[in-house]
Amino acid sequence: MSETGDVIENRILSEYCSAVGIDSQTAEGHVRLDGLPGADTPDPLPSRLATTELAVGAVAAVAVSAGMLAEVRGVGEPAGWVVDARRVAASFRGDQLLRRDGVKFPSFAPLSGFFRTNDGWVRTHANYDHHRARLIGALGLDASADRAALATRLEQLGAIEAEELVRANGGIAAAVRTPDEWRAHPQSAAAAELPLVAIERLAAADVREREDLRVRGFGLTAPVDALRPAAGLRVLDLTRVIAGPVATRTLALLGADVLRIDSPQMPEIAAQHLDNGMGKRSALLDLRDQKQHTVFERLLDSADVVVTGYRPHALDAFGLDAATLAARRPGLVVATLDAWGSVGPWGGRRGFDSIVQAASGISVLEATDGAAGAPGALPAQALDHATGYLLAAGVLQAVRQQTVQGGSRHVHAHLARTAHALIANSSPDGNSQQATNTALDFDACLAEQATHEGILRYARPALASVTRAVDYPSAGGTWGADEPAWT
Repeated sequence: MSETGDVIENRILSEYCSAVGIDSQTAEGHVRLDGLPGADTPDPLPSRLATTELAVGAVAAVAVSAGMLAEVRGVGEPAGWVVDARRVAASFRGDQLLRRDGVKFPSFAPLSGFFRTNDGWVRTHANYDHHRARLIGALGLDASADRAALATRLEQLGAIEAEELVRANGGIAAAVRTPDEWRAHPQSAAAAELPLVAIERLAAADVREREDLRVRGFGLTAPVDALRPAAGLRVLDLTRVIAGPVATRTLALLGADVLRIDSPQMPEIAAQHLDNGMGKRSALLDLRDQKQHTVFERLLDSADVVVTGYRPHALDAFGLDAATLAARRPGLVVATLDAWGSVGPWGGRRGFDSIVQAASGISVLEATDGAAGAPGALPAQALDHATGYLLAAGVLQAVRQQTVQGGSRHVHAHLARTAHALIANSSPDGNSQQATNTALDFDACLAEQATHEGILRYARPALASVTRAVDYPSAGGTWGADEPAWT
């Protein structure tokens, strides 16, 4: 579908294809890349790093795997997937562009961000109430502490000292490291050795008969067309924040029945849920309650895909590790993502996009005044979004493999591994467009709907098609408002 070289020259897409066993000719037949930045085309995600290439490549990976799954499911006409850089950038900036009744949502919480220490900088994350409480508790601050109080306290500490104090109390913070400091860290090496996306056949899983897949396992009686290659799939969404919800939002866009389950004790941030909950339903279950756990077990018994986004082993006590899930339901696709790579000294740590940026050297590379100035950030939560799309692509590819070969699959991706790819693919001298084009007009990439949550103005899906318009099947769902049942 693409002109020769257009697609596979995207290094992220090329690395994804290599990781999951797709040849370049197949990739080029399923997607066209448009609007790429150049001499006469502004960069929609201006950055010193190759952020736009990362974003476009991750979304293109979904298009390629969606096209391949559609072929296996017997869809005649191809979808004609187009990945336009401006539309991708709008989707990655969805939290910045989202409006409810014309009002913009607040961004990071007051105690989240960069703070000076006595030997450098640290970045904190306190957007959730429980993380805020752990942060100030670790530093011996009063519950009413404001940003000024936090800044004063952190100036008394070293960056690594602050990182360790907060981590030991279950909070989230990271010392701002230079790229060289991160490369010397053992977690950097551990993450770099992982594939960008891994698809593993689980040895503990039995092989399902293909006839069973045809009847129910992948819902082939559901209406399937080229734009809905995941139609009929039941996806149990056990993710939070951005990366995991972006992955499951993408599967919903492609036709899957996605049901997100959260604990009633862990409310989601409203803007995050509205932006990343498109096309999905949201229900609440406390898995520590026996009656509610039984409801969850029934959902699991007929799920085709389970996606988890908590830190490694956080859900193991509920039998939700990949091997246990596959043994219980042979033929299941289990997808997991985490911050640091699930291996290495930080494999079990909590983390967020902004924290990985700080620890991996990205914040230093994005500093406006170089290494001597205040740390900077990517123009969007690009590690979260890109990892989410890559995970969704891996799920589609795993479903395709299973439809042909049977068995269960484990798909996994990691923010730190995505960060490694971004840094490795970027020029040491940076991107010349870093300081320009920051006020681009994204109006053509936005849609508006009247919903139960008000009039939402939101970014259209990053995937587009030449055959017809593509939009999410629903918008404006309320967190926890749905019944815990499949449609």
